[in-house]
Amino acid sequence: MALKPDVTVAAVAENAGRFLLVEEHINRRIVFNQPAGHVELGETVIEAVIRETREETAWKLTPEALLGAYLWRNPASGRTTLRFAFVGSVSDYDAAQPLDRGIIRTHWLTRDEIVERESRLRSPLVLRCIDDYLSGRRLPLEAVACIDLHTADTVRAVSL
Repeated sequence: MALKPDVTVAAVAENAGRFLLVEEHINRRIVFNQPAGHVELGETVIEAVIRETREETAWKLTPEALLGAYLWRNPASGRTTLRFAFVGSVSDYDAAQPLDRGIIRTHWLTRDEIVERESRLRSPLVLRCIDDYLSGRRLPLEAVACIDLHTADTVRAVSL
């Protein structure tokens, strides 16, 4: 049987040792997560992480690096997620912007404060991404390519 994961993105934004997280309602629970969400039809993973960060936090994300791609199977639901996590900086906060449905508020938390909430993290990927970030992991954004029909035709023409 072919694996058909949900393709998602997440943003790891850090400022003075604190990480941007959202507190949200999911399946009758209140959990903490990085700004994250599904990639929509027609957008790249980079466009998706910029959009999701703005919608969930009211901050504008500038992606700087790919942190990694993480495949996780939720033991409770059996659903599999392929998460592309990005490192970036945020700016241009819009206090008047309403946050996405389900988002209660945003937080800037240290790693220790995140560990204190470990039982309330949406998934183990939240802390794993923080730890990978703190270890210095960074990949160039070019490591994530998006080829649409126009791009594929251009690439094929150049290589012929």
